[in-house]
Amino acid sequence: MQALANIARSRLSTRAFHASVSAPYPRPRRVVGRPPPPILAQTGVFLDEDEDIEEDIPYEEKHDYGSSSLGHLLLRQQRHMLNYMRLIEHDMPNLVQFRERFAPPQSDRPLVVRSIDYGGEEHPATAKRSVVVAVSRLPLKDEKARHVFKLLAGPRWSPSAPPDAGIGPNEGHESDGYVKISCEDFPQPGMNLKWISDALDKLIEKANAKSRKYAQIPLDTRHLEARRVKAGGNRGIRPSLRDFPSDWLPLPAAS
Repeated sequence: MQALANIARSRLSTRAFHASVSAPYPRPRRVVGRPPPPILAQTGVFLDEDEDIEEDIPYEEKHDYGSSSLGHLLLRQQRHMLNYMRLIEHDMPNLVQFRERFAPPQSDRPLVVRSIDYGGEEHPATAKRSVVVAVSRLPLKDEKARHVFKLLAGPRWSPSAPPDAGIGPNEGHESDGYVKISCEDFPQPGMNLKWISDALDKLIEKANAKSRKYAQIPLDTRHLEARRVKAGGNRGIRPSLRDFPSDWLPLPAAS
């Protein structure tokens, strides 16, 4: 009885539930990534390669769906560079006819206008305009008018050109210094530049006025000293008794 039970159990385990003939599952063909070196090919010794080498191939390329997303990005970059190469090769020679010889700025155009641009991107700083001008090149009457102009300019006046003015150290040494006026209160660059122009005209008009009540006032250079201290020029130097004004000391009592 035990033998009959074993035979029946073995027949039930091998019974097929479908009419098709069972076939072995096809094993994936092994893909060789690169040919072996010539020395190993002569000796008959081959390196054992990884069985999962196909996992590094993108899904699209492995199933013949075209290039992958990364491949399309690389192609787009190459087309972008090729477009610029074509512009350099074909269009740049046509710009030679627009070439002009450099002419230094004329004396009747002393204003230096500075602007900021971010390559076409929108930014609040693109509307800002700054104007730098030498005091000696302005239409001021005399030395007293230039002195009054410096007083009215206040902290906007400096004996040397500002670092961001676009004026080189060897372009000119103005004895009366420079004035820098900036404006970013309006949304359009032209409006800010117009406000600077009007403010500069008013300063010139007030400086050339006949009233000389400001001619005897000395220049206030505290903003220059504060700027120097902020930059670290006088850091670590403390005032002493030698810095006390001698004019403030009381006169010795007469004996």
